[in-house]
Amino acid sequence: MLKFLTSWGQNKNEEKFITWEQFTENFGKEMVSAQDVFDRMQKSGVSDFSLAKFDFHFVSNSKEKLEKLQEFIKEHYPYEIKSLKKINKGLWELNGETNEIPITDDNLLYWGLDMYKRGYEFDAKLDGYGAPFDPKNQKFPNFNKEKEDFYFNKGLDCYNSGDLSGAILNWTICIKINPKDPNAYYSRAIVKNELYTWKSSIADYDKAIEIAPDFIDAIVNRGTVKDENGDYEGALTDYEKALELKPNDAMTYFNIGNTKFNQGKKLEACENWKKAKELGADYAQERINEKCK
Repeated sequence: MLKFLTSWGQNKNEEKFITWEQFTENFGKEMVSAQDVFDRMQKSGVSDFSLAKFDFHFVSNSKEKLEKLQEFIKEHYPYEIKSLKKINKGLWELNGETNEIPITDDNLLYWGLDMYKRGYEFDAKLDGYGAPFDPKNQKFPNFNKEKEDFYFNKGLDCYNSGDLSGAILNWTICIKINPKDPNAYYSRAIVKNELYTWKSSIADYDKAIEIAPDFIDAIVNRGTVKDENGDYEGALTDYEKALELKPNDAMTYFNIGNTKFNQGKKLEACENWKKAKELGADYAQERINEKCK
C-alpha cells in the first residue's frame, strides 16, 4: 500500500523516534482513529461540511525535530502553532490549531493522514487531535455554483504550497457543488495517491473518466497507479486506451516500457523506451542506458 516517502527534516545519523516499519504498521490504525473521531463528532450533532478548527499534537524525542516540523507547518499550512514544550524526560510536544476545516468522514481521514505523513517526515508522531464545536451554531462553506472556480483554484493553491489535505478539502467542496466536474476528481486522485490511498485514488480517476471518457491524463495516471501497485495488465489496458486517443504520446510509451519491465519483458520494455525517446522523451535515455544493455 505504501510505496515511498521523502524525509524532509531527518538527518540519517539521528536516532529514529518513528521507524518506517512503525509508520506503515500504524497507517491503518491512523485511518481507524480518524473515523472514530468523526463518529464521535457526528453523534454529538456535527453535520457534514460543518466548519471547525482542530487542535493537534505531535510528540518526538527531540526539540530540534519538532522545531523543524513547526517551521515546515508554518511555511506550508495556514495553521497556528500554539506551543512547543517538554512534557517529560526525553519527550517534547508541539501543539497547534488548524484553519477552519469542513468536516466529513473523508475530509477528516485525509487531514489526519496528511498530518501523520508530515509528522513522520520529521520523525515525530501525530499524537492526537480534536475540535470543540457548538452543534447549535454550525457554519458551512458557500456551496453556490458561482463559488466552484474559487474552491478549485484554492485547492490548486493549497497543493502548490504543500498543503495536501487542504487541496483535497477544497476539491471535495467543488465536487459537492458540481458532481460532474472531472477535473476535481482528477486533481483529488493525484493527492490521494500521494497520501498512499491508491484504491481511493483509482476510484476518483474512474469517476473522472466516466464523466470525460477522453480524459487522457486521467487514463495515463490511472495506469501509472495500477502499475505501481502490481496491476500490470490493468495498466497496459489504460495505456492502450491512451494511445488510441493520442497515438504518438511519448510519456505513454515510456510508461508502457516501465510496466513491461516490471512484468519481466525486458526486450518489449526497451522497444517502448526507445519509441518514447524517438518521440521526444529524452528522459527515457537514462532507462535505456541502465536497463537495455
